[in-house]
Amino acid sequence: MRFLKMDLRAATVAAALTASFGLAAAPAEAKVDGDTIILGSAISLTGKYATNGIHAQNGYELGVKMINDNGGVKVNGKSYKFKVVYYDDESTPARGAQLAERLISQDGVKYMLGPYSSGLTKAIAPVTEKYKIPMVEAEGASRSLFSQGYRYLFAVLSTSEQYLASSIELAADVAKANGKDSSSVKVAMAFENDPFSLDVRAGVVDDMKKFGMKIVIDDKLPRDLSDMTSTLTKVKALKPDLLVISGHSKGAATAARQIAELKIKTPMIAMTHCEAAKIVSKFGAGSTEGILCPTQWAETLSYEDDLFGTAAEYDALFKKSFEGYKNVPYQAAQATAAVMVWKDAFERANSFETDALRDALADTDMKTFYGGIKFAPEGNNIAKPMVLRQIQDGEYKVVAPVKWASSKVRHPRSPK
Repeated sequence: MRFLKMDLRAATVAAALTASFGLAAAPAEAKVDGDTIILGSAISLTGKYATNGIHAQNGYELGVKMINDNGGVKVNGKSYKFKVVYYDDESTPARGAQLAERLISQDGVKYMLGPYSSGLTKAIAPVTEKYKIPMVEAEGASRSLFSQGYRYLFAVLSTSEQYLASSIELAADVAKANGKDSSSVKVAMAFENDPFSLDVRAGVVDDMKKFGMKIVIDDKLPRDLSDMTSTLTKVKALKPDLLVISGHSKGAATAARQIAELKIKTPMIAMTHCEAAKIVSKFGAGSTEGILCPTQWAETLSYEDDLFGTAAEYDALFKKSFEGYKNVPYQAAQATAAVMVWKDAFERANSFETDALRDALADTDMKTFYGGIKFAPEGNNIAKPMVLRQIQDGEYKVVAPVKWASSKVRHPRSPK
């Protein structure tokens, strides 16, 4: 797998340069080029979403390599390989939409993989829909994506309102175990002002209402996600029982750093994108101890398939294939799953026609190392739950829901 590391770095640089200088990508005049099926993706390789964009690209590349190395994709009795043409959308929705147009209109790409983030997916989905080009996306979780009537959009991940819902239920369970009513729980919230995080917030608020919890802080994170001391100062003063945060990788890194610097003692903290932001390796196991992190996937879950084997085996292969990963971000795992969905659809459709493939995608019902994948009529995956992990002694341990838990939750959190 060593050459994969070298090839991926070269591909990343080439993609960034291609987008920056407005040059054409490798030609894809037809939907299939010889024995190669061309997939296209505008992805964030620079800008505020670059960390997760690169995780997603790594996941795409590992999926492509494994499929190509294990017989490829069989259509009409012939074996084909996958190849992905990337452009750097610079973490900008308008740029993403422009590049999707370019991939489809100029490069002839007929099969799309999604960008990173709900905001970029929202910008690109109208383009793929206009041209009736199927897109399998792995990184846009906003539930509002699936209320637009799109017919060509399919998402392998669970929707955003589920991300932090389990932390609300967990806080209620902890209160009950301590002889308190769930309505006594005080919650502080800080969310980025983007489609994903606002949907996460809506899910949190809905779940809080079920338990009668009280919101004591309801802040929006600054646009550049570089400072949340204003919120944390209020947290120190008001002493909530639970602090929930969503700001993608940059927001998670800022939160973890400043929570440690300001010695925030909130007994329960839950935030999105912990693994992708690598908060344990950046800020230490001691200062991040007890933080709760929702995840689409974990290597300890009992998922498996014929290509990658178990979730644990995928985890080991990914770490072997790409340097610098102590924990495999779920963004990478679900990107790989998206490539697997394309292989499955091509083989069941036994065709390269986009409408036939759209119908095959709509009928997807498969088991993968990432979990079950089955699409609702709206295009979202209805076959896989979210789980909640807690950082315990520097390791991410699944603590909720109970049926998936590998460890008991530690409460209150005790940073060192």
